[in-house]
Amino acid sequence: MHILILQSYEDRAVNVNSKGVQTQLRILANHLITNEYFTNTSSEVVNAELEMLTTIYDGRVMVINNELKVIKDTYNINEGKTIISEEVVNCLKKGSKGAVSRYNHDDGFIEVVTPIIQAPIIQEGDISDKNEPTEVVRGVILTSVSTDSIEATLEVLSRRATTIEVIIILVIFVYAAVVSAALLQPFDRITAAIDDVKAGYTDEPIIGPNFLETEQIIKAFNALLKRMKVLDDSRQEFVSNVSHELKTPITSMKVLADSLLAQDNVPNEVYKDFMVDIVSEIDREDKIINDLLSLVKMDKTAADLNITSVDVVELVEIVCKRLRPIAVKHNIELTLESKRAVTAEIDEVKISLVVMNLVENAIKYNKDKGQVKVEVDADQQFFVVKVMDTGMGIPKESLDHIYERFYRVEKSRSRQIGGTGLGLAIVRNAILMHRGTIDVDSEVDKGTTFTVKIPLIYTNQK
Repeated sequence: MHILILQSYEDRAVNVNSKGVQTQLRILANHLITNEYFTNTSSEVVNAELEMLTTIYDGRVMVINNELKVIKDTYNINEGKTIISEEVVNCLKKGSKGAVSRYNHDDGFIEVVTPIIQAPIIQEGDISDKNEPTEVVRGVILTSVSTDSIEATLEVLSRRATTIEVIIILVIFVYAAVVSAALLQPFDRITAAIDDVKAGYTDEPIIGPNFLETEQIIKAFNALLKRMKVLDDSRQEFVSNVSHELKTPITSMKVLADSLLAQDNVPNEVYKDFMVDIVSEIDREDKIINDLLSLVKMDKTAADLNITSVDVVELVEIVCKRLRPIAVKHNIELTLESKRAVTAEIDEVKISLVVMNLVENAIKYNKDKGQVKVEVDADQQFFVVKVMDTGMGIPKESLDHIYERFYRVEKSRSRQIGGTGLGLAIVRNAILMHRGTIDVDSEVDKGTTFTVKIPLIYTNQK
């Protein structure tokens, strides 16, 4: 802006000076013709005007006739000499059209070339030709005008502009420092609050000023804090549940063993019954441990899936074939319906585990002479497996918790059936690893439908 403003002033000042000098020179040119200066250079009036013009513009004026001879030089250097200059020659040829004004920035002067024109005398009876020039050029005034005053003004303006710039820069820095300090204060408070949470002094959400710069950060951190708190509570509850679930079979076995040790001469039948119960508790313990190991493996984010191209219909048929004896034992009708052939990129073992858990639950938690129907379908992007039963159903208040570890809708019946409360958690994790979804629709005493939707082509998005 500094350079542009000074350049604009300089161009404007040079233009104004040039026009002013040209006006003065045209007046002087008329006086030269009127006073017949080309024949008599001793005219005091004209010479006074020339000296005054030289003084006013701190420059030099030369009067040149049409033979390129200098008849007057206010510096008294080139009088009587011949001057050959492109601008002078053009001006003599072209008249008014040859008048020029040129600014020499390096040397610090404005050069103005002005023709001295004498109007032709037209008498009565003269014939005018349109192509005949109407101007008679008697000579040229070559003037050099100093631009020292413009340069001085530019220096003053430059100094003032520099002073203003320095003041503006200082004001900007001070303002920036004040604003930065004001903007950083909320961040300092947020940092202190985060440090308190990190040190364990508090786990309460951060409350800060509702500035645009901090509002999103506070919301994001509070959401993260809430998520971490839920995870921490979930871990504590998980550890407590694991301890309880593992301790129960051990306690049962200890009670049974103590009962045997407390009795003398125990009949073989009683001894055998006690051993059967102990083996049952051992099997239950083993099932809980195996389910926990499966769940831990699926919880690992780096867990690798063994992705292969699998015939989904055949996979579901094999699972149903394995579970059909259990269905017969519970007097349940198990049917499979496949609407089309389905081939997908999946981990065969994990998806088998998903289908087996869902179908086995549908059989075990069903009514006497109930039905379990499995449907397999697909579209262009996903394949769908539906497991529908006519069992006892799941209450609405329990639908949001059925995927939690060790959660049971009816704890007494689940224990009686032999469930660990980890099956649906394993199912959900296996489906999420395939970037699929699982939905449940249930009505008490009418039945439950689980819908599993998994992409046909596996995409690993890390």
